[in-house]
Amino acid sequence: MLRYALIFLIIAIIAGILGFGSIAFAAAGIAKILFFIFLVLFIVGLIMHLGRGRPAV
Repeated sequence: MLRYALIFLIIAIIAGILGFGSIAFAAAGIAKILFFIFLVLFIVGLIMHLGRGRPAV
């Protein structure tokens, strides 16, 4: 998911340089949404991993 966020960020930068403002704005918005989804999933996964604890010996 982070990969797609970076791809949309690069698309937004290139579109902004070439003068396609609306495409750049849309791609940046998609990149931001994907990044926040990635961040939430990462934190949930981290909490789930830490919540498991150590197995009984």
